[in-house]
Amino acid sequence: MGPITRRGFLTAGSAGVLGLAASRFTVVDLNAAPSVNKNRNTPDSVLDAFIANYLRLMNAPGITLGTANENGTVRVAAYGYDDPECKQRIDPSQLFHIGSITKSFVALVILQLHEEGKIDLQKPVLEYLPWLPIECTYGAINAHHLLTHTSGLPDALVLFPTDRTTRWQQAWKPGEKFYYSNVAFDILGHLIEALDGRTWPSAAKARVLDRVGMPSTVAVITSDIAARTAHSYVPLYEDRPYPRMGKLARAGIFQFDDAAGSIASTGKDMSVYAQMLLNHGKLANGRIISEDSFALMSKPHIKADEFGPTASYGYGIAVDTMDGHPVLRHTGGMPSFASAILIDLEAKHAAFASINAMQGFRPTQVVQYAVQLMSAVPNPKGYLAPPVIEDPLDVKNAADFTGTYTGDDGKTVEITAEKQALFATIDGHKMQLESAGPDAFITEDPLYARSAFAFGRMPQDQKKEDAPKPSEPKPASPPVIELALGSHWYRNSRYTGPTEFKAPDHYRALTGYYLGNLDGFPSDVTIVIRKGELCMENGGKLVPIGENEFMVDGAPDRLEFLYVVGGKARLMKMAGIDLWRFERT
Repeated sequence: MGPITRRGFLTAGSAGVLGLAASRFTVVDLNAAPSVNKNRNTPDSVLDAFIANYLRLMNAPGITLGTANENGTVRVAAYGYDDPECKQRIDPSQLFHIGSITKSFVALVILQLHEEGKIDLQKPVLEYLPWLPIECTYGAINAHHLLTHTSGLPDALVLFPTDRTTRWQQAWKPGEKFYYSNVAFDILGHLIEALDGRTWPSAAKARVLDRVGMPSTVAVITSDIAARTAHSYVPLYEDRPYPRMGKLARAGIFQFDDAAGSIASTGKDMSVYAQMLLNHGKLANGRIISEDSFALMSKPHIKADEFGPTASYGYGIAVDTMDGHPVLRHTGGMPSFASAILIDLEAKHAAFASINAMQGFRPTQVVQYAVQLMSAVPNPKGYLAPPVIEDPLDVKNAADFTGTYTGDDGKTVEITAEKQALFATIDGHKMQLESAGPDAFITEDPLYARSAFAFGRMPQDQKKEDAPKPSEPKPASPPVIELALGSHWYRNSRYTGPTEFKAPDHYRALTGYYLGNLDGFPSDVTIVIRKGELCMENGGKLVPIGENEFMVDGAPDRLEFLYVVGGKARLMKMAGIDLWRFERT
């Protein structure tokens, strides 16, 4: 079975929790009166209608929007609520945390320093920052590798581990693979400080924000900006996958100065930033970077499947195509905000959007549709159809999963379909399943809400042996043969592999629930033994690399278990985060 990461299976919430469906939808538009455009056949009104439906179906409290063309800001608008209970609307002047979209700002500053001769993008970063807690086992890491997520370093949230003897280690030769790494951009922030003589936030403000003309934007998130920041929301329960019907809770004040995602901005300021990118770095009074530097930033240096099947990665931004046009795009996720930006370099249209909640999704459909509508030719019969917002309870391939799955103890899970609704029955207890990613489902039923139902399909090589005869229809995908639910493993009648597995005795001391928190990013993981291997309950298997030390499915991210007391590990270190054993019973 493939891994189901926390990032991967966290899904959007739905309407009912915050009462959006029952409320009258309004738009606060800087360019119009605060009401929905009555002319239903303009790009703005079509977009407004889509966003109204989007907020309702995705359980987003509110969203801010900024659009631009090569000549300037086209529209700034806000939708939904800053405080759903009080029906207080989002205001376009409020700040939203833009998360990893900050990485493109980092790239701009690095490219400026390169133009000034202060940095060689191919020179080992350890020659600039010899104190870095990294080990370059597979080759020297340079700024180019850091900017393109090809350093081989893990996706850690901190540069300085709590254990001073720890060093971030590569998993492969730099430049070979794309692997998203926040710690790489944290390093770039320190590199900027060393070369520019001022902190990352100060350098970003002077070199980008002030020059582009973004007066409301800040490069460091502190409590000082809380009054100007939109109220934001997080899932009420942090110890389980987030369902579409999940409840939300208001987030507290958050502070963050890491260059991987420290910028907070408005729809208006981000539209100005988007205009600059549309113009390849050109400003009214000069350039933010040269044309050559912009070409380097927007070049598809390496394939980046995480951003989509056609996506590559440039410097701090993804490079892709949409409707045959070259586009730059990125998303940003913070503890209680989710953002997206899309730059159509050919049509010269761009959009930024941010939601004041973190439920696992990013508003990519909003910026995509906004840009497409800006490029649409006026049509009295209607504009381009909006993106389809999938209903997670509507499982189109529900029949793939139906059947009886049996565990080692004889216990069974019965999976049934009623049209396109999928249900699981365990010990006579029936519950509906909600899609949470490819072949993964969750339920709101309190008995099983903490664990994902993760189905596994027949391996491709085995499928070839059992291939249908020429006269038989070919299946669209390999058949489902197994099911993982927490620490339990079940198989159906199609499964023909081994059924008995032996785990090392010391693995049992490592299993359990671990809980931690870093800079407002809550973290929790349950470790289980499944098919003789140590696994994250809702994630990948752990590959041993040392005594009580593991890699996650061979990626650079490492886990280490410490302080085995009373037959139980009491501390787990995971990608720079300390998580402590938490006994639920």
